[in-house]
Amino acid sequence: MNKIRVLIIDDSALIRKILTEVLISAPDIEVIGTAADPLIAREMIKQLNPDVLTLDIEMPHMDGITFLRNLMRLRPTPVVMISTLTEKGAEVTLEALALGAVDFIFKPKVDVVKTLNDYADEIIEKVRTAAQANVRNVDYRPVKTKEADTASRHNNETVLPATSTKSRTHFSNKIIALGASTGGTEAIKVVVKCLPADTPPVFITQHLPAAFSDSFVRHIDLVTAMSASIPHHGQLVEDGHIYLAPGDKHMLVIKESGKYFIQLSDAQPVNRHKPAVDVLFHSVAQCAGSNAIAVLLTGMGSDGAAGMKEMHDAGAKTLVQDEQSSVVWGMPGAAFKLGCTDYVMPLEEVANKILVLVKQLRASRL
Repeated sequence: MNKIRVLIIDDSALIRKILTEVLISAPDIEVIGTAADPLIAREMIKQLNPDVLTLDIEMPHMDGITFLRNLMRLRPTPVVMISTLTEKGAEVTLEALALGAVDFIFKPKVDVVKTLNDYADEIIEKVRTAAQANVRNVDYRPVKTKEADTASRHNNETVLPATSTKSRTHFSNKIIALGASTGGTEAIKVVVKCLPADTPPVFITQHLPAAFSDSFVRHIDLVTAMSASIPHHGQLVEDGHIYLAPGDKHMLVIKESGKYFIQLSDAQPVNRHKPAVDVLFHSVAQCAGSNAIAVLLTGMGSDGAAGMKEMHDAGAKTLVQDEQSSVVWGMPGAAFKLGCTDYVMPLEEVANKILVLVKQLRASRL
């Protein structure tokens, strides 16, 4: 059996030691070297040709983001970032994911030894997933933001009068439910950037820690004509809004008096995740049935597959990202194997298919 060959890049000798001990405890992983800074790492990568890198963000001589940017341009390699659970750490980690990093591991500020050893299984699994990731399928072109798109939108308005995007409360019985995990932070932006302001409500469950939620929802809101936010318990659902599950709660949708409301649950993790995609999909199957669309994007594991089958059985339309464009074809692949996917397509085509299905739903209910 060929082992996964890992190079650890971190300026902390303690972190290098702990990560080495954690990773070599797995029979299919070997640590082929460690580097205290990117300059040393650069030469080791050329000599050792590792399968996976773990990369600290804050290091001497060159920060991890600069190193990652150069690496993905010159020698694309699966990378797992070492991140801190802070707002600044969240922003930098999201930037790293946008540059092509596959996933991230938390570096605790206190009790490093105990914390990293407690998450040994998760660390090992993330390295295994990174070794199989399609890093060359990541689109590194920046997604246009609302601000960047202002000039072109004004130019277009001289030909086509602009539709007002001011807040107008509108409720429909259509729902779009979307789930993602590894690779999903960028994939989600690719989808939502193409959704117009009058799109039915979109519910997103992305596997992220609570400390990342505020940063990520800001990133979503910048690239879409819709309004993105983290909902509160009992919130009334409106068209034109994207609702992101907070990182420490399950998000569900219920229907009362013909309108949809959001519930947030502090129940136990499902499929080892909180929030879990299956929880969202199960609730949408129950309250929306054939008025819903289910979407599964790139992600490790199988969370969302069972829920997508339930939605499909309830009459919802279902689509998944294809293997070629996915960083990891775990979640969408699991749904495909269950035989509950109506459409399998490249990431760049997902938004258009959603809009086509929305148009069909609206026409069928006239």
